[in-house]
Amino acid sequence: MTGFAGFPSGKNPFVPVPEVFFTVLLPEIEDSAELKVTLHLFWLLAQKKGNPRCVSGNDLRADHVLLRSLKRRGDPRPPEERLHQGLELALARGTLLRIHLRLVSEGDEQAEIIDWYFFNTPRSRKVVNELQGGQIVPARLLNVEGEQIEQESEIAVPAGARKQNNSTEIARNVQVQVERPNIFVLYEQNIGLLSPLIADQLKDAADQYPQEWIEAAFREAVQHNKRNW
Repeated sequence: MTGFAGFPSGKNPFVPVPEVFFTVLLPEIEDSAELKVTLHLFWLLAQKKGNPRCVSGNDLRADHVLLRSLKRRGDPRPPEERLHQGLELALARGTLLRIHLRLVSEGDEQAEIIDWYFFNTPRSRKVVNELQGGQIVPARLLNVEGEQIEQESEIAVPAGARKQNNSTEIARNVQVQVERPNIFVLYEQNIGLLSPLIADQLKDAADQYPQEWIEAAFREAVQHNKRNW
């Protein structure tokens, strides 16, 4: 164990953590990877500006502070594997939301898939619903090469459109495709936990109605703060 010298004196930056984390989430979290990933995201997203506040999986997998905190003595698994475990548990619990953007560049046969993570807040749910509904894609989510985009929270392109990147000498046309989750994931993200009975009802609904109709019903339920659809 490495000793800690104590908190420094003077004014120190603080990280806002909502009370519900301590009263609801913390008593339920048993896995240390899930706990560390969740706490790290509070710190990481507090430093972000603009909307939506989110972080890419690429950034998390390259975050040396996070990876160092996920190492465990006696655990042969690499920290990247524990990161994946922590993210999946936080997603299953409903703490986080995730979308996948599929970026297809002209002249490049292989698509690049970027995973983005949000805290499950009303604002984030609205953004995720818009993305999954094929409405807009904020420009910061297209920032796959690390270049800065002015007013990145203001700029948006329609999902499925092409974005021209003029910040480099060679223009890059990117086709944006939002990978849409199945209705079971959508239900848990928007409504609540999935029971066997509800799963059967969703299967029947999927056989009878287009997925767009079911997604619209979920969005309307969220807007009216309802647990049924």
